[in-house]
Amino acid sequence: MDRTFLDLEYTETPMHVAGVMLFDAAPLRTPGGGIDVEKIRKHVASRLHLMPRYRQRIARIPFENHPVWVDDDRFNLEYHVRHTALPLPGGDEQLKRLTGRIVSQQLDRGKPLWELWIVEGLDGDRFAMITKTHHCMIDGVAAVDLATVLLSPSPDPTIPDAQPWKPQSAPSRGELVMEEARRRLATPLEIGKAVLGAMQNPAETAENIGEQIFAVTETIGAGMSSASESPFNQPIGPHRRFEWTAIELADVKRVKNALGGTVNDVVLATVAGAVGLFLSGRGLSPEEIAELDFRAMVPVSVRASSERGTLGNRIASWAARLPIAQTDPRRRLQAVRAVTADLKGSRQAMGAEVLARVSEWTAATLLSLAMRLAARARPFNLIVTNVPGPQIPLYMIDSRLLAGYPIGPLFLDQSLNIALLSYDGRLYWGFNGDWDVLPDLGDLVAATRASFDQLLQATETAQVRTRARSRRPPAKHFSGERKR
Repeated sequence: MDRTFLDLEYTETPMHVAGVMLFDAAPLRTPGGGIDVEKIRKHVASRLHLMPRYRQRIARIPFENHPVWVDDDRFNLEYHVRHTALPLPGGDEQLKRLTGRIVSQQLDRGKPLWELWIVEGLDGDRFAMITKTHHCMIDGVAAVDLATVLLSPSPDPTIPDAQPWKPQSAPSRGELVMEEARRRLATPLEIGKAVLGAMQNPAETAENIGEQIFAVTETIGAGMSSASESPFNQPIGPHRRFEWTAIELADVKRVKNALGGTVNDVVLATVAGAVGLFLSGRGLSPEEIAELDFRAMVPVSVRASSERGTLGNRIASWAARLPIAQTDPRRRLQAVRAVTADLKGSRQAMGAEVLARVSEWTAATLLSLAMRLAARARPFNLIVTNVPGPQIPLYMIDSRLLAGYPIGPLFLDQSLNIALLSYDGRLYWGFNGDWDVLPDLGDLVAATRASFDQLLQATETAQVRTRARSRRPPAKHFSGERKR
């Protein structure tokens, strides 16, 4: 799965996960008024031993071109931790434009695949940190885990010295070939061990294999049918727009507690309503909107608790049909709940995990071709990623993290990615859109706010009715014999 994100990268589709973090600038301000980037570099350096992948680059196994990680013997921290500024006073709109430009640029495959930009000049006594890491290194949950390596729950101005690091010598072409040959020879032994283990409990193994085959069949079937064409699904270019908004997490929980479902159900119902409003604003009639088979790809983490803090991708995905034509917010949430309940009862997540395991035994070129064909099938219209984050204030050194907006990548003919992160009582939305296909991306953000306001209004109506019922006098009950 990690390699998939390398295979799916084209000029138009840089495959990195990014984010914008806003911090209180005062604790890290220099006497000259800027941000002490050298102190931040020292802080990053002191944490790199906890993130060894961040000092590794990609090498290729000769002949089959399969990527592997090797230490970068010319690692330069200043290249990766960059410093820039907005013209004073820089506002959110200028920061969004800068973020879109940074996200549009591909990472250098010859170096460790990450960048961290410190941006000063923001109004409100803030500075920003724009992070960019290739998706082959992390998934969304891992990104949150690794952010906690740089952040802490309390301010601490002391920075320890970086631990000594000496890169291991990169293997030669011959060594890479021999190591891959050893891995290939070991694969039949691993399969043999699995077969021997299965023979010890044939009944249980048969049941598990049958369930996994059914799961794979269901997953492949969901991925082979294309979603409807929509204004979001046009050929995209290399340039990006970025927008954001934030919603109080308490309000989201009010909706789910009053109307039912989960936080993710409320998010998907909000997105469904926003898409309907946006398409209507684009001139589509209610009948045209109702005819669309509109699907969101919803990544689902299969990362075990023991794997938290580790690099690599541990995700599967759902293809969720969204009720974008439903104008009643309560019914829209009910429809989303029915969809997610069906998906939870399905085996799509299990099937994706089985396919990921099988891919370890698949020829690299065949796997690469399969991934590219699957991407072109367009089984979904947009991506909605919702990652839970810490609900306490966090600090980098002694600067408080004020907000964090995540950014997910775009795929071919997919002009929109909506990523969400919950942090310290708020739900932060990041909208990554193609510059040319979505010049009106701000209208979609406004539609998102309007869609959620509809759910809030439905919640208040439901709560008023509940209070009214609780104030009604109890019905009178008669006992004894009826008089004749």
